[in-house]
Amino acid sequence: MTENAQQQPTAPSTELPTQYAPADVERALYERWVERGYFAADAKSDKPPYTIVIPPPNVTGSLHLGHAFQHTLMDALTRRKRMQGFEALWLPGMDHAGIATQNKVEQQLAEEGKSRHDLGREEFVERVWQWKEEYGGKILGQMRRLGDGVDWDRERFTMDEGLSKAVQTIFKKLYDDELIYRAERIINWCPRCLTAISDIEVEYQEDDGELVSIKYGEGEETLVVATTRAETMLGDTAVAVHPDDERYRHLVGKRIKLPLTDRTIPVVADAHVDPEFGTGAVKVTPAHDPNDFAIGQRHGLESITVMDERAVITAHGPFQGLDRFEARSAIVGALRSQGRIVAEKRPYVHSVGHCSRCKTTIEPRLSMQWWVKVGPLAQAAGDAVRDGRVRIHPEDMSKRYFDWVDNMHDWCISRQLWWGHRIPVWYGPQGEVVCVGPDEQPPAGEGWTQDTDVLDTWFSSGLWPFSTLGWPEQTADLRKFYPTDVLLTGHDIIFFWVARMMMFGLYAMDGEVPFRTIALTGLVRDERGKKMSKSFGNVVDPLDWMDKYGSDAVRFTLARGANPGTDVPIGEEWVQASRNFANKIWNATRFALMNGATVEGPLPDAAEMSATDRWILSRLNETVAEVDAFYDDFQFAKLSDSLFHFAWDEVFDWYVELSKTTFQAGGRGAEVSQRVLGEVLDVTLKLLHPVVPFVTDTLWTTLTGGESVVIADWPKDSGFRDQAAEREIETLQSVITEVRRFRADQGLQPGQRVPARLTLDGTALAPHEAAIRQLLRLQPEGDAFTATATLPVAGAEVALDLSGTIDVAAERKRLAKDLAAAEKEKAQATAKLGNEAFLAKAPDNVVDKIRGRLAKADEDITRLQTQLDRLPEA
Repeated sequence: MTENAQQQPTAPSTELPTQYAPADVERALYERWVERGYFAADAKSDKPPYTIVIPPPNVTGSLHLGHAFQHTLMDALTRRKRMQGFEALWLPGMDHAGIATQNKVEQQLAEEGKSRHDLGREEFVERVWQWKEEYGGKILGQMRRLGDGVDWDRERFTMDEGLSKAVQTIFKKLYDDELIYRAERIINWCPRCLTAISDIEVEYQEDDGELVSIKYGEGEETLVVATTRAETMLGDTAVAVHPDDERYRHLVGKRIKLPLTDRTIPVVADAHVDPEFGTGAVKVTPAHDPNDFAIGQRHGLESITVMDERAVITAHGPFQGLDRFEARSAIVGALRSQGRIVAEKRPYVHSVGHCSRCKTTIEPRLSMQWWVKVGPLAQAAGDAVRDGRVRIHPEDMSKRYFDWVDNMHDWCISRQLWWGHRIPVWYGPQGEVVCVGPDEQPPAGEGWTQDTDVLDTWFSSGLWPFSTLGWPEQTADLRKFYPTDVLLTGHDIIFFWVARMMMFGLYAMDGEVPFRTIALTGLVRDERGKKMSKSFGNVVDPLDWMDKYGSDAVRFTLARGANPGTDVPIGEEWVQASRNFANKIWNATRFALMNGATVEGPLPDAAEMSATDRWILSRLNETVAEVDAFYDDFQFAKLSDSLFHFAWDEVFDWYVELSKTTFQAGGRGAEVSQRVLGEVLDVTLKLLHPVVPFVTDTLWTTLTGGESVVIADWPKDSGFRDQAAEREIETLQSVITEVRRFRADQGLQPGQRVPARLTLDGTALAPHEAAIRQLLRLQPEGDAFTATATLPVAGAEVALDLSGTIDVAAERKRLAKDLAAAEKEKAQATAKLGNEAFLAKAPDNVVDKIRGRLAKADEDITRLQTQLDRLPEA
């Protein structure tokens, strides 16, 4: 990367267009940054490293507000560290998104009247690669549009050659260490995607279903079970009751008739059954329910699969060939005709799992799958946070992390897909099983076949922090940039990704953590705090806002809402406000350049500076220190708010305005203020740059003549403070604010000039009379001056002649009317709050509202009486 000290200065410019047009600037500026290598990290550099790996977006995806939000924050972190002199690496890449990508290509084939089976596995995978090259990676171009300062030369893909080698290496290592095994267990099966999915890829929602109570058995030996999935009864192999339940003690060990079949099933006693729930008897279907599977394991029950991979009934009989939901209705109807239905409840609202990708109802299914034995890996992942090697921010999110890693079940890693990392296990003709590493040859000879499944996409993503740096090879990148510094991601994928990276990183890298800090963000929501969803019609394409308002406006809006771990509401009005902020920065800098602001030469000595100059430099250094502290604590909302108020309120609205009289007066005072203004803008633009990179780089290079603010040095707090100047300017601000308020109360137009006499002798405000008059539109008192209103403020006195500017009689009448209304409101509220009977009956929120009305009435009375007192008699 270009050294920060290697800026190639040119002559500063005083020319800026009258308006900032993001569309004319952003694309070309970003390409110039990339071409000049500003984002390229050097593994041979002596600079301290700073590394962030991007959470890899799906190859099928496009940029949404969640991406834009997190990318803005990661970009801000790395841009700042780069300016601070770190060798900053922000590493980009994409995830192959096994299920989603295969679905895309299968949909494409379906339009051609084909399926993947028509092509065969090898040709289908080749077709997916073609799709990836043609359509995949759209999000990478969108990341450029947002301004992501990533090292494009290090872009990775979870299916590229290097990462594929890393996947095969760690699979082999885990297999050899007996941390990967194959077993038949209940898994979550998606009948649409035709693959197993993990627990955390199941989305639960409240569905309207049915609860049917069915009589099992005959004569004296009967009991009633309730179920929401009547179709699974065809696979029942027992009924379970609690061992202490006296109602069923006489049936335990006996066999009873299973309705609609020619089978009998045992009644077993199992402590898992809750005797207080329903009838206290539960049907047991080991092949189609995880809890039933566990009961079946304990009691040696047979597991009967009654559905195929598409959730079609396979059990012989009248229901064979029916879809599960069709079979449910048919089976309930058959039971009803036999008089076995005891009760039916519809709708019965209950929690039902759905595939997170296609929303199909999940079917628990007994299947032979590959699993990771997570116990020791999860223990290590938990210990790394407990002993402080990894910090979770905000700290209160640690509980969610521990809740997951301390209670993690073994992880099903096999998927019944063709697109993905194929499991590197071969089966021989005599039942041999051989796991093959990346540098090993698979078994040769007749009868050997490779496992047909692929690995869960999250398996390869779990290696991301070290595989992207070259592992298993000991590369220069791995030595320089691992462990990474910060993982910034949403709290919603602690389970999907964060815990798995922790487990694999600690395992593969001999106990070295994959990152030192986990900074968790919230989720982006609409302006009302509602989750964004296509079904709600509130989804926003951030590119539309970027086209309309500029990327800086979108970035600043997102950063300003980023409180650690909490969700971020966002609306278009807020983006408009951020666009206005960018315009304010532009216009203020343009004014400064037109008035001679400069960064040439050292800052003048404080003795030569006015109180206004010393005040703004004191505030500037306080802001630098404040922003640094917020960055170190990932308080993006606070640092953005701090910069907004400092830049807009203190620099642009106060310092620039107060300096106008100095510039107009000329002389040495103007020269000093020009240099101070240049310094303030230089530092302010640098502080703003990581969040709003485009407008700040354009303005900074114009102001300073430097090559780019991207590679400029980050500001440091010089330690300069002037509390006396700060108090003096605060007093000046209070005078101006109070008189402005009075003018507004009297209905005077902002630009309307009013004769005034200022009595400032003996106060710190005396040197500021010219500025006070200019900002308040106060003209000198003339011979006919008559003080109709006098405002004592901060030891000074401002006398105004309002004669001829307002109708005093009419104004007094209006204020008196408003005062009477406020006093009436106060009397009514006071009477209600003094009524004990009313207070005893009224809800708390009603009483609180009346108290609020009373407080508001008191404020209005004070304000209106003050305005009346200040007006002359009519």
